[in-house]
Amino acid sequence: MNFEDIKKILGSDAEKLLDHTCTGIPKDMIHQPGPDFMERVFEHTDRNNLVLNNMERLFNQRGRLAGTGYVSILPVDQGIEHTASASFAVNPSYFDPENIIKLAVDGGCNGVASTLGILGSVSRRYARKVPFIVKLNHNELLSQPTISDQTMFASVDQAFDMGAVGVGSTIYFGSQESRRQIQETSEAFRYAHELGLVCVLWCYLRNQKEFIKNGKDYHTANDLESQANYLGVTIEADIVKQKISTLSRGFLELNFGKTDKLVYEKLATNHPLEWNRYQVANCYMGRVGLINSGGESGGNDLQDAVKAAVINKRSGGMGLILGRKAFKKPTPEGIKILNAVQDVYLCKEITIA
Repeated sequence: MNFEDIKKILGSDAEKLLDHTCTGIPKDMIHQPGPDFMERVFEHTDRNNLVLNNMERLFNQRGRLAGTGYVSILPVDQGIEHTASASFAVNPSYFDPENIIKLAVDGGCNGVASTLGILGSVSRRYARKVPFIVKLNHNELLSQPTISDQTMFASVDQAFDMGAVGVGSTIYFGSQESRRQIQETSEAFRYAHELGLVCVLWCYLRNQKEFIKNGKDYHTANDLESQANYLGVTIEADIVKQKISTLSRGFLELNFGKTDKLVYEKLATNHPLEWNRYQVANCYMGRVGLINSGGESGGNDLQDAVKAAVINKRSGGMGLILGRKAFKKPTPEGIKILNAVQDVYLCKEITIA
């Protein structure tokens, strides 16, 4: 797609998202993504040469965004997180893990993130062809009552032996179990870095009793999500995955924690790009890449995916990790959505705000 095609898809949101200039945190304050990001930013970290090599593989080995400094990743761990029935009944071919990998390959993705079982079942054929990210922990929906927790299903050694470039982990910040999850993930990331694996952190919020008030769901409040990002980079995640913010003032409305009025009055005012720029700022001003999630599948998946990509790119993010919007569609339609997201990052007229 070209710039005009993207504008048409955005519809009434086009002017708001494409013409805005961020003023809370100007773009010259952040470390912007680009083809030289490895040399300009990442190689100055304490990560060893093996991690640098695998980061190069993820960003430059394959896919339509190879060499741009941006990534398009297909994540498919929903068979555990949301049950296999809820995830794959609409498109049963994806019960076969090979079709998941083929979707990532044919869809022009930089890599694929999934479970130990899915990636392990086809690793000898595909691990050298498309970068694998093994998700180490998961929730599961057979326990009663349902709890918001993440359990280690896989080990760093298993990901390394498979030939993966990286590992992924989720922390439910705000949950009663979050302290244990932080410790488990921090230890896993330390060991993964020793072995040379890239570490991707799903920085999600989860507390159904405390984060919902007066009918408003603050799990995607910008101030809370941004603090989750800051905790994530503190345990040396190389890439942070976070949802697009839908509201703010979580600390204030829920009356906990600490904040500053300047966050709401100046740094992260009421605009999607300002909110996402604040997320980037909490990833050490972009020294750690922010990838936003594509969200669940719905009635306007193409428009929603393109909108999320524009918000991420213009705010200084590093890409999109999109799964359900693609694999819950017939394969050609899923590929079309993946390619549309990638076209946003390839479009030179869409610049950092």
